[in-house]
Amino acid sequence: MRIPNIWTSILVSAGAFLLAVLLLKYPAQGLESALRGISIWWDILFPALLPFFVISELLIGFGIVHFAGTLFDPLMRPLFRVPGIGGFIMAMGFASGYPVGARLTAQLWEQKLVTREEGERLVAFTTSSDPIFLIGAVSVGFFHDAGLAVILAITHYGTSILVGLLMRYHGRGAVPTPLLSVEPGKKGSLLVRSFQAMHKARLIDGRPTGTLLQQAVITSLRLSFVVGGLVVFFSVVIELFTLAGIMNGFYASVQSALSLFHVPPAVSQSLVNGFFEVTLGAKSAGGAGQDIPLVYKTAAAAFVLSWGGLSVHAQIVSLVQHTGMRYYPFFLARFIHAVLAMAATILLWNPLQPLRVWLVNESPVFMNDVQTSAAFASGIASSGTIFAAVIGLLALLAFLRSMANVFVRNLTKW
Repeated sequence: MRIPNIWTSILVSAGAFLLAVLLLKYPAQGLESALRGISIWWDILFPALLPFFVISELLIGFGIVHFAGTLFDPLMRPLFRVPGIGGFIMAMGFASGYPVGARLTAQLWEQKLVTREEGERLVAFTTSSDPIFLIGAVSVGFFHDAGLAVILAITHYGTSILVGLLMRYHGRGAVPTPLLSVEPGKKGSLLVRSFQAMHKARLIDGRPTGTLLQQAVITSLRLSFVVGGLVVFFSVVIELFTLAGIMNGFYASVQSALSLFHVPPAVSQSLVNGFFEVTLGAKSAGGAGQDIPLVYKTAAAAFVLSWGGLSVHAQIVSLVQHTGMRYYPFFLARFIHAVLAMAATILLWNPLQPLRVWLVNESPVFMNDVQTSAAFASGIASSGTIFAAVIGLLALLAFLRSMANVFVRNLTKW
């Protein structure tokens, strides 16, 4: 949200000056925290995000997005009040994590395939963590417990869908986008019309495959470096604020709030760190202390993963700022998602324990820290599985709804 206010400019300038002073006072610690941020980006985020960035660019160029938009339209509009293309963005967002959903939504807005309100709804519930980070980094790397992956996945992605259902009431008076058109005079089944929409989109794009691939790689590399720069920046900010004692005030405030819900105050550090950067917050939750019940540490991690951190928020804003989409719907959705995920983790902790134990017994290799590469590979496989599962489920539901509509029309004729 853009607020052309002189006090906002003064506040931002004062914050930048304070950071400059702190960086001059603690140069060695600032350099060390920057290196940690670069390590997080290079080891985790860059290999996880770059392939999905490139693939998403190619899928848009080849018209696959238009295919999915026509196919999923009978399902996505009544459920989430977004065009059918939102089903593809939801699958990509869940499989590849933040900020892919926002990137795709911004591209669709540029092509006038979504309105501002539909884009705000999409970004609100398709911004999520990816399975690679959730399994490889959080469950195995930070908590040393692969069984937590199933609990975090169910609570994180399940509550994300709930947020999508809630966000359908956002912008109720806005005019929706029209259905994707196909060639005039051509009719057919839902699947046939989906292929027609894909073919038409490919003809309109018109770029040769080599050019499309080159531009996809260049654009994806540029975006990956933006993500990395923001991660490094917030890593330095947290370190400087900690050294200056500013973070102590945040910790005290969060501890006071947690005491009202009988949550151990020791997890406040993970929540505060996660408020700024998701990786640092999840790592703090995993190492919060042996005396803290695991359920509360896991709930803190669920909160951090769903909130995303101001680093992710900055990434989202940088991607959609030219579209006119507002920040406050995204901010509100992230907070609701974080609270729901945290509450769901505590409520479902005992019912999901048998599934967690089964996963640990089936995958004992993940309990060995030396085998984190195997967990990373499992995260990649899970990303593909989640993408295929979401696409398959949406396609099946859309087909069943289309068949039901045909049956009702035929029944009325009788």
